[in-house]
Amino acid sequence: MNLLVARDLNLIIANQPILQNINLSLESGKVLGVLGPNGAGKTSLLKLLSGQTDSAGKVSWNNKKLTEYQTIDLAKQVAVVNQLNQSVFALNLQQIVRMGLLPHKTLLSRQTKEDDQEIAKAIERVGLSEKTNQTFSSLSGGEQQRGLIARALVQKAKLIVLDEPVNHLDIYYQHQILDLLRALAHQFNMTVVMSLHDLNLAANYCDELCLLHKGKVSAQGSVETVLKANLLEQVFGMPCDVSYQASSDNSASNIRIDFYPPNLTELKPTCKGASAEKRKEKGKGEEKNV
Repeated sequence: MNLLVARDLNLIIANQPILQNINLSLESGKVLGVLGPNGAGKTSLLKLLSGQTDSAGKVSWNNKKLTEYQTIDLAKQVAVVNQLNQSVFALNLQQIVRMGLLPHKTLLSRQTKEDDQEIAKAIERVGLSEKTNQTFSSLSGGEQQRGLIARALVQKAKLIVLDEPVNHLDIYYQHQILDLLRALAHQFNMTVVMSLHDLNLAANYCDELCLLHKGKVSAQGSVETVLKANLLEQVFGMPCDVSYQASSDNSASNIRIDFYPPNLTELKPTCKGASAEKRKEKGKGEEKNV
């Protein structure tokens, strides 16, 4: 069942078209990766899909238009993790994560033991248990991002929207967070929509992709459908190579995307190890000319 549906979305800012004729849908329990070069409209699309920005067109969640939700009810359905967040208060990590409880509490509600357990569990899942009482502003950018994901987990929304969730993380935590988000979708039937710059991470962790170019959808669908060399070259303006490698159990294929500057296209590998060998040969030639 398609829980998230967008129809005929258009966004114009200062007489400039930002998004044009966007149509997409996503089933529950799926991860959608929004891809595209800088300025393609990724962040703007996420704001429309999460109800942060209004547009011409319609966005529905669970068969109900976002504009029909009361603010508090929408907060129970949709959790947003933005690309850049800074706390204006000197709160610690635990207090930031506790904010995820706000849609579920009244002004006079007390925090329960179960609430404390949920907060601790969420912090543990993003690998920050040792930072629980540390001031949020003193955390690194990556740690802050992981803390905000923990806040979204506490919020218990069924739709999580994330703008570049791994932008400030090292390689280990990039995979940890994306694996966590995929597990939330697949195991708990949550729907995850996120923008990503790294196409290889998108190929590994997303069920479906939406490729944007100049405010329009260039391709949408399965990973194999969207990540095609000729299409990626048109969108990103650089030659690329898309390779497939069967997994050890032959149940799936791993996709690898490599981009090459135009003056290095002759170095594109034709087989495993070919690229490194050609670079060595080119290096020897350059040494002779010195």
